[in-house]
Amino acid sequence: MRAPYQVLVIPFICNENGVEYAILKRSDMKYWQGIAGGGENEENPEQTARREAFEETGLGEDCRLITLDTKTSLPVEHVVGHFLWGEDVLVIPEHTFGIEATDQKLNLSKEHSVYKWVSYEEALSSLKWDSNKTALWELHTRLKIRDHQKENNAKL
Repeated sequence: MRAPYQVLVIPFICNENGVEYAILKRSDMKYWQGIAGGGENEENPEQTARREAFEETGLGEDCRLITLDTKTSLPVEHVVGHFLWGEDVLVIPEHTFGIEATDQKLNLSKEHSVYKWVSYEEALSSLKWDSNKTALWELHTRLKIRDHQKENNAKL
């Protein structure tokens, strides 16, 4: 049974170019997004994020998952096409995460036709949904703060 929430997961990798983000092109609608999907049965959002990341890209349990504060509400009809949970449930929350890839090679499911690793700026300009852009901004900012703290600690 589909749970009444959605997750968004943004893959990232830290390499010699700094931080790069994976954006995925949907096979059916041809727009760029992060990994997205819904909870199943008794899963919590973190379990859903890990499962969806694995199903859509092959990123596994060994990848660090970062829970983000960004949340949005999505119209039920836009997510599942109808009032799956009754006419009283009009919107569902979208929980967001970043996931650190250990390799740039992703194994895409049929849901996406292609992916690319891009800079923050290119990802921001390519993503279709505002919720994806806000989550990307939060993830990028958190990673910059983390790097700044590492630099300061190294100087001590």
